Amino acid sequence: MVVSEQTLVTGKQLDVLSINTIRTLAIDAVQQANSGHPGAPMALAPVAYCLWQEFLRYDPEDPVWPNRDRFVLSNGHASMLLYAMLHLAGVRAVGADEQVLKELAMPMEEIKRFRQLGSKTPGHPESHITSGVETTTGPLGQGVGNSVGMAIAGKWLAANFNRPNFEVFNYNVYAMFSDGDLMEGVGGEAASLAGHLKLSNLCWIYDHNNITLDGPANWSFSEDVMTRFVGYGWNVTRVADANDLAMLGISAQTRHERGARRTMGGGRSPAGQEILRLARRRQISCARGRARALPRWDRKARRGTARTVAKTLFWVLAEIPGDGGPSGANAPPRTARRMGQKTADVPSRRERPSYPRQLGKSPERRRAKCTLAHRWFGRLGHLEQDDAEI
Repeated sequence: MVVSEQTLVTGKQLDVLSINTIRTLAIDAVQQANSGHPGAPMALAPVAYCLWQEFLRYDPEDPVWPNRDRFVLSNGHASMLLYAMLHLAGVRAVGADEQVLKELAMPMEEIKRFRQLGSKTPGHPESHITSGVETTTGPLGQGVGNSVGMAIAGKWLAANFNRPNFEVFNYNVYAMFSDGDLMEGVGGEAASLAGHLKLSNLCWIYDHNNITLDGPANWSFSEDVMTRFVGYGWNVTRVADANDLAMLGISAQTRHERGARRTMGGGRSPAGQEILRLARRRQISCARGRARALPRWDRKARRGTARTVAKTLFWVLAEIPGDGGPSGANAPPRTARRMGQKTADVPSRRERPSYPRQLGKSPERRRAKCTLAHRWFGRLGHLEQDDAEI
C-alpha cells in the first residue's frame, strides 16, 4: 500500500486489513515451515481480532499483570493465530525472573522460524518457551480444562482480596476450542464443573467447523453440543457467521451484561431447525409423558410428529438443573398436578429454562422462531427419564 492510500484506511477497512494480516501471517509461516495448520487460524482470525481489539483487558507492555484477562487457545494446532496476535499486539518478552524486557515476545524473525527446532514458535503453544502464552495446549481438551482452573483461581482471589468498592481481581478467561476438544472426556468434565460452580468470569468460544484431521467430523462426532451445554447450565449464544464482527461483538457484550453464568458462543443453526434435526436423528416417540425409542421412525404412532418429538426431547436436555427430578422446582404445571403439587408453586412460563439464542439473522425471523419454540416448550410436561436410550 502506498503512502497516499494509508490515510484512507479507517473504520471497517482497517478491521478487514488487520484480519487479513493475521491470515496472511499464518499462511506464510505454514508455507515457510512446510508444516502446520493454516485453516483454523484463517477461519478464527475475525474472532480473535474482535476479542483482542474490543474486549480483552490486556497490557502488551506488562504481560504478567496479575489482573489481566486470560486468553487460552485450546485448539493448539492453530498456534499461528496466537503467534500472530502476539506479534501484532507488540507483547513484550518476559525474562526468567519474571521481569518484563524491552524486546518483543514474538518478533518477525521467530515467525519465520515457525515449527523449527529451538524457535519460540513451536507447533503447539508452550508457556515456558513463548512469553504471552498463558498455558501449554498440546493435547486436545487440555486448554479448556486449564481455563476452568484459571476461572476458579480468579474467583478465589476476588473472594479473598477484593473489598467493597475496591476490586483487586476481576479478570475474565476466554478460551477457544474445537470439535476435537469436546471429543476428549476432560472437555465435558471441565464444562460440567464450570456449570456447577457458576463461573461467570469464564467464556468459551466454540469453533464448530465440522472437520477433523481424519475427515468430516460427523464420521465420529454427531452430538448436539449447544444443547448439552444448556444442560450444564451455561448461557449459549450462537453466531451464524464468524466473519460478522458486529454479531461477534453483540455476542461478547451479551456475555458481559448477563454475567450470572458462564457463557459459550458458537456457530450453529437456528433454534427451531436445531430441535427438528435433533428429533429426526434420535428417532423417538412420545407416549404418556415418557420417551421410548423406536426401531424405525413411525409417523403414525400416537401422532408422533417431528414437532411433538422435538419439543419432548429438547425439554429434557434444556432444563436448568434443579434437584434432578420431576418433583423439583422446575417441574411444569401438568407434572405438578399429576404428582399432587400446587400449581402456584410451579414457575411461570417466563421463568422456565431458555434455549440458545441465535445471532446474525433478521429480528423478524428470530422473533418468529422464538415464539414457536416457547409455544412448544410450554405445552408438554417433564419426561420421566427411565429408558437407557435417553
